[in-house]
Amino acid sequence: MKLSMSLLVLLLVPALTSGDANTCTLSDLLSLSTLLKSLASMILENAKIVCTDAPGKGAYASCPAGYTTVSCACGSACGSWDIQSQTTCHCQCAGMDWTTARCCKIASSSN
Repeated sequence: MKLSMSLLVLLLVPALTSGDANTCTLSDLLSLSTLLKSLASMILENAKIVCTDAPGKGAYASCPAGYTTVSCACGSACGSWDIQSQTTCHCQCAGMDWTTARCCKIASSSN
């Protein structure tokens, strides 16, 4: 990742500091597009989705720091829920005995 960013800086800095910075050719745009696609591919190759369940008592369950809630499960056969502040499941039925949040994040595959 550091190498990718270094290459991007080495390629863009000379272009930005050249005498006529307002001139941009189609070839320049195609080269930049190719470079960005290559960087995106490299980043995605080193990424993975990590998920975990976060159980809670009552009508609420919250994800650990760094995770985002992607779905909820509710006790008492309740199928009505919402996600609050991207990290908390809220089961909307009365008398909830348990709630579970499904929590995910994007992490480096080297971890």
